[in-house]
Amino acid sequence: MSLFGYTRSDQESRAARSPLLWIALIALIAGLLVLAFAWLAGWIGRDRATAQTFTDSIEATGAAHPGFRRAHAKGMCVSGSFQGTPEGAALSSARVFQQPQVPVLGRLSIGGGDPHGADANARVRSMALQLISDDGQEWRTAMNSFPFFAVPTTEAFLEQTRAGIPDPATGKPDPAKLAAVQAKYPSARAFGQWAKSAPWSNSWANTDYNGINSFRFIAADGSEHFVRWSMRPQAPFVEMTPEQRAQAGLDYLADEFQQRLAQGPVRWDMWVTLAEAGDPIDDPSQVWPEQRRQVKVGTLSLTSMQAQAEGACRDLNYDPLILPHGIKGSNDPILAARSAVYSQSFNRREREIASGKAADATGKGDAQ
Repeated sequence: MSLFGYTRSDQESRAARSPLLWIALIALIAGLLVLAFAWLAGWIGRDRATAQTFTDSIEATGAAHPGFRRAHAKGMCVSGSFQGTPEGAALSSARVFQQPQVPVLGRLSIGGGDPHGADANARVRSMALQLISDDGQEWRTAMNSFPFFAVPTTEAFLEQTRAGIPDPATGKPDPAKLAAVQAKYPSARAFGQWAKSAPWSNSWANTDYNGINSFRFIAADGSEHFVRWSMRPQAPFVEMTPEQRAQAGLDYLADEFQQRLAQGPVRWDMWVTLAEAGDPIDDPSQVWPEQRRQVKVGTLSLTSMQAQAEGACRDLNYDPLILPHGIKGSNDPILAARSAVYSQSFNRREREIASGKAADATGKGDAQ
């Protein structure tokens, strides 16, 4: 018995029933949830690599262009078909390799965030594809003309992107920051050497496009292979000289490609390279040995082209992790980062279009 006639257990019971205790507990839980949401949204910890910080950094490298992709902003919609090979069907159970002909909705583009930039100034060219087979399975892929990625990790990727943000005093990226990235990452130095020395093709049609990241092909019998894929053009390579680039029109790639299509389909063969033990699977900055087994798994035929402002590719997110049964992603962190940033960019530009702030991107502005 206590001094006031209550036992210790009575006091503890009253404390347990106190509304203040429950209010404090609810407030604690709510606070933790808010912190978790802010962390996931990138509102705190902004130095870490999130989809938001990546996209913010990409946007900061150039002028705003509402409704356009944050990277590879300038491009054209293309369409055609894909025909798989028996060799592809043996490696993967995906229906796209078995169906006689799979419809394709794609996009050809150049690197950079300016939707009105000069084609001849863009070192990187890109191909994105959506394939939907007759069983409803969908495969999206985004490929680039460079043979390997410049950096090995998402943190390095963010560091490289931020180094490209213009200095307010000069309007250009700080050369010291760019040099620091190259000094820190050997692959970035190698990428810079590729950009300086590799010959420029004179067309989208005779350019190689590489998937860069690793994926898993899963066969009908359950066997698996890690692969990297590439689109290799059937059109012969023709080098474009510096003088030709200097004289080229603003949209010469689209103009030249339209002329090719007028003469018939433009084709690429899809090849996969199979990894062997010890090959770097989760680092896209490291190339695999040239002697690895390579298999032709299909042929892409493009037959038409349309301006992206009115084209079906404008509102399509070419997320490289949208994959059919028979193909799975690897644990490559760059692959996961690409998927997340594509989604963030897609959501931002779609909001801009829906709010009526993207007249140029939808073909309703003065600038075309």
